[in-house]
Amino acid sequence: MSKTLRLSEKWFHRGLWLVAFLFAWFLTGLGSTIVGDLPRVEQTRSLEDFMDPARTPALKATIQAAERSAEAAQAELDQAQLKLQTARADNRAARETFDNWLATRSVTQRSEQDDEVLKRTRELDGLRQAERTAFSAVELQQQAALNARQAQDRAQAELQSLQNEARGAFVQAQRAQELRVFGYRLALTLPLLVLAGYLFKKHRNGASWPFVWGFIFFALFAFFVELVPYLPSYGGYVRYIVGIVLTVIGGRYAIQALQRYLERQKIAEAQPAQTRQREMDYDQAQARMTKNICPGCERTVDMKDGKTDFCPHCGLCLFDHCGHCSTRKNAFARYCFACGTSAKAVATVAQAKAE
Repeated sequence: MSKTLRLSEKWFHRGLWLVAFLFAWFLTGLGSTIVGDLPRVEQTRSLEDFMDPARTPALKATIQAAERSAEAAQAELDQAQLKLQTARADNRAARETFDNWLATRSVTQRSEQDDEVLKRTRELDGLRQAERTAFSAVELQQQAALNARQAQDRAQAELQSLQNEARGAFVQAQRAQELRVFGYRLALTLPLLVLAGYLFKKHRNGASWPFVWGFIFFALFAFFVELVPYLPSYGGYVRYIVGIVLTVIGGRYAIQALQRYLERQKIAEAQPAQTRQREMDYDQAQARMTKNICPGCERTVDMKDGKTDFCPHCGLCLFDHCGHCSTRKNAFARYCFACGTSAKAVATVAQAKAE
């Protein structure tokens, strides 16, 4: 159709489509904001809301205390292990020195060094005792860390048991909340879709068509983007059922529309060719002619052979001859392209002569 429009008319149509898209964009932004705020009307609940209010805080406090005790025990254990390593190193170094000294004494066999032997032996005993003391401290801190971890594990297990008990009620409440929020969205978007369908049927070609189409785009976006993705699943049953219902409704509408179209075509093709040609829309007829389609029955016709003047399917006149210069021309053209004579004026003169 755009090929048959005036240049200014084309740009006006493009501008009006821009108005339609801008109108739809602003409406979509407003609708998205409203739909996004809908969940706020419901109080957000967590799993803890369905757990024992008396035991849960106590268990959490026990877990936190056990974590702090475990951290403190681990820090003390690190210090004790470091002291143990130092005591072992001191004991090892002193024993190596003592062994070397004994080897030297066994060579010299000097009896005056017996007191030194006793002294060094006592020192080794003291280092060995220090090592045992450090080892005992390490074991003590290991036991404390183990006790803290076990207490934490017991509290965690009990808390997990409370969570498992409360999970069923939490899931049910969450599903009920999702259904309510979906109901809010449906109550908001479904009337918009119904109104869009009414506007499409009654006013899509009216004077305010840019706003009508903008609202239609907005309603479609609100329904299929803002609503459908939030359909409750329940194993896919709801989504598939809704998809089946929408498909049946859309298919039924398409079938009825096709039947109405075929009925209109039958009625139109039953009328005389001149009547059909006179009542046909000029721009639509020109657009179909440029696509090698009969403007009357909308079937394909070879119009480039230069011989086909009538549609072989419905008998509609496609090409005639100018009454002034006899040039073969488009039967729907208002003026002859060869001489510029008005087709209407020629038809009026011919009718006057016939009378």
